[in-house]
Parts: sequence; structure tokens; C-alpha cells
Amino acid sequence: MTLVAILSGAGISTDSGIPDYRGPGGLWRRDPEAQRLVTYDAYMADPDVRRRSWLMRRDSSTWGAEPNAAHRAVALLEERSGHAVRVITQNVDGLHQQAGTPERKVLELHGSAHTVVCTRCAARSSMVEALERVAAGEEDPACLACGGILKSATVMFGQHLDPSVLAAAMSIAKASEVFIAVGSTLQVQPAASLVGLAAEHGARLWIVNAEPTPYDALAHEVIREPIGTSLPRLLEQFD
Repeated sequence: MTLVAILSGAGISTDSGIPDYRGPGGLWRRDPEAQRLVTYDAYMADPDVRRRSWLMRRDSSTWGAEPNAAHRAVALLEERSGHAVRVITQNVDGLHQQAGTPERKVLELHGSAHTVVCTRCAARSSMVEALERVAAGEEDPACLACGGILKSATVMFGQHLDPSVLAAAMSIAKASEVFIAVGSTLQVQPAASLVGLAAEHGARLWIVNAEPTPYDALAHEVIREPIGTSLPRLLEQFD
């Protein structure tokens, strides 16, 4: 049984209506100030940044998004091909799971936008509940358990990845025989380093992304076509 590892970035979700970050029309290029709203030190220090961050979360396109053809193709791959499939995602939208990939087979490197966490006591709760409080007039809702500052349970700029999640991702990369990086610029570390790690350990590498990445030279094939059509077509090769 072949182990197929799929590293997905923001580009896999653009067909679902969620904009990417670093692409030609990406959020950071259109609105550099938006990056400050997801920078940990600024968020913790400035109540105004937190208020604006909650409004950004409230208005996020994530909440109405549905899985697209690429997510569905990934979800069907293991059943259709008989290969073991593991998804390592840089995304926080949960669309792989919504498409049918079992939660235990998805590693969310950067956390989940569907959960909030207290920065003081680490209590976790639903993002839906937090946004209901925002809608009711709480501009910067505090933790109901201890009064601490709440944030999305995602990795902000200035925070480190969960060591256990990163270690699991590294183990998958080392063990994979096929490694597919899709919809990622492969510029954010340490996530991008998983590509090189897989290649070093003998995996055959495919990169599916609109723009060049630092790892293109290592790839068996680089695909520049739209992800919604090219990824399902690529995955059919692994039947």
C-alpha cells in the first residue's frame, strides 16, 4: 500500500470562495494592514486590533464556503485507489473534513478557525458562540472561564506551530512514497520544509500551484493549471 501525503495551502480553497494570502490577488497584497490583525503581539497588546480582528472573523468567507472538486477528489482518493492517504493542511477552514476526509487523517498545521482558545487558561470553545457574542454587542469577548483574551485557535504570525502536530507531519513526510503539494507558495516555514523532507526520503514529488515555488526543481512534475480540474485529474493516476 502506497502512502500518499498531500500538503494543501490556501490555493486549494480559492474555488470555494476563500481568498488566498500571497497570490497575485491575495489578501496580504491587497491589504497589508490585514496581516497586523493576525499578528500575535499586536493582537495581545492592542484592544483595537482585537476588535477589528473579531469583525474580520465575523465577515470571513469561510463560514459560507463549501468543499470544491479538489477537496472532494482528495476525500475519495483512499477509497478509490486503496492507497493510504494523509492530508497535511496549512488551511484553517476545515473543508477537507467537510468533503469527507476523516478528521483523524487531517493534520491542521495552523489550527482551526472553527474554535476559539483563551490565551490565559487555554479553555476552548466554539467560534460560532464567540461570534454570536460579537453580534450581540461584545466588541472583544473575553473568556467566560477566567476573563482572559480570546483568539481564534489558529497559529498567528509570531506563534510557533504545535510541536506534536509538526512532529506528526514530519513523520508522514518521511514515510510518504508520493508527496503532492497543492495550492501553496511553499514560502512559509516550517510547513514548506516538509516538501524537501519528503524528497530527501525518496518520495516522488508533485507540485500543483499557479506560481513558481522554491521546491519546483525537486518535483517529478510541476502543474500550473487550475487546481479544481488539475488535481482531480492528477489523483486519478494513483488508482
